[in-house]
Amino acid sequence: MADLSLKKVVKAYGDIEILHGIDLEIKSGEFIVFVGPSGCGKSTLLRTIAGLESITGGTLSIDGQVVNDIPPSKRGIAMVFQSYALYPHMTVYDNMAFGMRLAKKSQQEIDDRVKNAASILQLTPYLDRLPKALSGGQRQRVAIGRAICRNPKVFLFDEPLSNLDAALRVATRIEIAKLSESMPNTTMIYVTHDQVEAMTLADRIVVLRGGHIEQVGSPMQLYHAPDNLFVAQFIGSPAMNVLPATITGTGESTTVQVTGHGIATIPVKTDAARKGEAVLLGVRPEDLRPADGKGALLTAKLDIVEKLGEVTLAYFANGEGEPLIAKMPGDVSLERGTEASFTADSAKLHLFTKDGGKAIR
Repeated sequence: MADLSLKKVVKAYGDIEILHGIDLEIKSGEFIVFVGPSGCGKSTLLRTIAGLESITGGTLSIDGQVVNDIPPSKRGIAMVFQSYALYPHMTVYDNMAFGMRLAKKSQQEIDDRVKNAASILQLTPYLDRLPKALSGGQRQRVAIGRAICRNPKVFLFDEPLSNLDAALRVATRIEIAKLSESMPNTTMIYVTHDQVEAMTLADRIVVLRGGHIEQVGSPMQLYHAPDNLFVAQFIGSPAMNVLPATITGTGESTTVQVTGHGIATIPVKTDAARKGEAVLLGVRPEDLRPADGKGALLTAKLDIVEKLGEVTLAYFANGEGEPLIAKMPGDVSLERGTEASFTADSAKLHLFTKDGGKAIR
């Protein structure tokens, strides 16, 4: 088991700072997922934990030991890369055994560990094959098996599914979830840009932007109670709709006038000083539902209607910026070019400051 502690961790390349004082505590046995847009620093953060990148400032500890200057091979960490990194001339067995042979393990221990890892990952029939005879998903499982054989304290995954097609992504994601359940004492840190992977695998998600941590929490905490507009729109697909609004009533509940649309009452306590303040109202596409014109939160002309079978996505003009989206049941009757009205449960509406930097709770 391994606790990880990052305190004021900074990573810079010359004058360019990539990580800006990262503070994060990871408990033994947790499955942590780093998410964020391209260039936010998530892979750099993972590589600093692995020891593949030295940190410029701060401290990184594993099980209470500062490992800033300890080489990767001595940290008790195994990493699974996006590109598999298998030796093409070696069989599956030899690829999985390679690290243990370098570590001078006995042949009996090597054989036991390889066969155990192969059993966990359903690779036993393929142990004598070369990587070129495997599918992409099987190759990625070999890379994971190689990591298992090292018996690490911490698993690091750097976008391991990004090279796979949609069906293989789902199948391999399920394998990783099963692996996590079968190794409850092993800490796992996973980098992805795919929020489905993050939501389904993580005990906690770390949302990064521009080398800073925006929020840390369970998938449902981030979905239901985002700290700011960036997190609100990054978690959830399609992204949360955002509408400009003005606070018209305060107290135990807050009433807002949505610019160009209707009025909403949100069960959020606000101070009287906020009356008249410009804010942003957030509502997730899946929380909108058809309404009559009188009780509508918003009414607009439908630009595009996408019928996807189980769901229908309705896109309508927002006046400026990204279109608004409603995610409806697949059998709903909506037609392009017609005007439609939508409402939402007040408890599922979100308020943010005008700049989107903070949620109004």
